[in-house]
Parts: sequence; C-alpha cells; structure tokens
Amino acid sequence: MKLNKPLLLSTLLLCSVGSQAEEAVKPWSTSAELGAIATSGNTKGTSITGKIDSKQELEKWSNEYAFAAFYKEDELTNAAGDKVTEKSAERFFVSGKGGYKLDADHAKLYVFGSYTDDTFGAYTKYALVSVGYGDRLYEDDSKTLEAEIGPGYYTGRTSDDITENGAMVRGAATLNWKLSDTADFKQTLSVEMGENNTRTGAESSVSARINGKMQMKAAFLVMNDSDVPLGKKKTDTQTSLTLVYSF
Repeated sequence: MKLNKPLLLSTLLLCSVGSQAEEAVKPWSTSAELGAIATSGNTKGTSITGKIDSKQELEKWSNEYAFAAFYKEDELTNAAGDKVTEKSAERFFVSGKGGYKLDADHAKLYVFGSYTDDTFGAYTKYALVSVGYGDRLYEDDSKTLEAEIGPGYYTGRTSDDITENGAMVRGAATLNWKLSDTADFKQTLSVEMGENNTRTGAESSVSARINGKMQMKAAFLVMNDSDVPLGKKKTDTQTSLTLVYSF
C-alpha cells in the first residue's frame, strides 16, 4: 500500500468546514518564525529552520494550521581530498485542526491531520488523521493546561522503504505559562500509539518580547519513534533560536 497523501488533504478540508459555515469571521492570529546558523573554520555548514502557526476563533469553531521546515547542509572533505557540500537534514511538517466548540469553557470535538516528510528520518513519510475530544484541564492567572485524546489512522514509510499503516490512539497536551509581562514559557507533548510504532514529540520553548509584534524564541524539540529500521536512531533532537513575528 502506497502512502495515502489524499488522507491529509481531505482532513485539512474538513478543518476548514467550520470557517465556511460561519458568517462573522474574527481576525486571524498568525505567527511566523525564522532562524539560521552558519559555521566556518574547522566545521562549515548552514542550517535553517522556520515555522508558521495560524489560528482562527469563530463562534462555533476553533481552527489551527501549522507549517514547519528544517534544512541543514555541511561542507565535507571527500576521499579525494576535495571540499564538497552535502545535505544532512531536510524535514517538512504540515498540520490542520478544526475544533467544534461544545460550550464556553473550552471543551471541543476535533478533527486533526498531519503530514511529515523527513528525507533523513527513520520514517521518510508519515501521515495521520485523528478525531477526539479536547478540553482545558487547568487555568489560573498565569498558566493554562489543555489536553486532547482520540482514535485515528496513520500511514508511514520507513527509511528502508517499508509501508506501515493502521489504527492508532493520539494524545496531546499544551502548557502555556506567562513568566512575566514580556516572557512566556510553552511546553507541548504529543503521543501517537500505533500497532507498529509509538511516535512521541515534545517541545520546550521560552519567548521574550522585543516589541509589540517581535519576539526572540529559544526552543528544544525532541522526537522519538519506538521502532526504527536498523542503523537509525530512535530519538532526534533540535535546538533552535529564532525570531518570531506575530500579526
């Protein structure tokens, strides 16, 4: 069975159904971040990371969309002694979620879809669709904790060209903590449990506002697959420092 890319496209369309049904649309909330690192001397290389998050709150629907990319290339010396540039990382991620509001206290029924293309990963292609229930579990003056859980279906292709697919259970949580008037902490966690693999992702980040729309963000991302092909590591990490512009 080949990777079912239409699976993701159909889910993203479902996520936008609520938007089309609403007459009064509130403004979008969007943030774009970009970071780049270039090294020279004994080690030469370039890495670029970027992400776009977009949210929209309607009367009955809460919609979220995300796109992220990471690229890295290194300058190496080959067997002949020549300097060559070699790509060492290339990953793209896109997701969409539509949440139907059940009440005014953050409870939602949601449909979520995502697709990952990772040239050098243990899974080079990975797509999933999930439906379920989400709610806010805790809230005070500075912190909120939200979580969601539900069944779904995933399909993926490993680095040794084996296709996996089947039912899965997805759970996710997000903690937002306002440290001060200008600094925020955010922790995200997602777990996708399938028959062949359990995929876990977690990101810890601290953002400091430079002005009304610009922020500096430091983040640490961990991604883990429980079962990977021979020669591949189970855990990937990424540390980034990016500028974030909100509009």
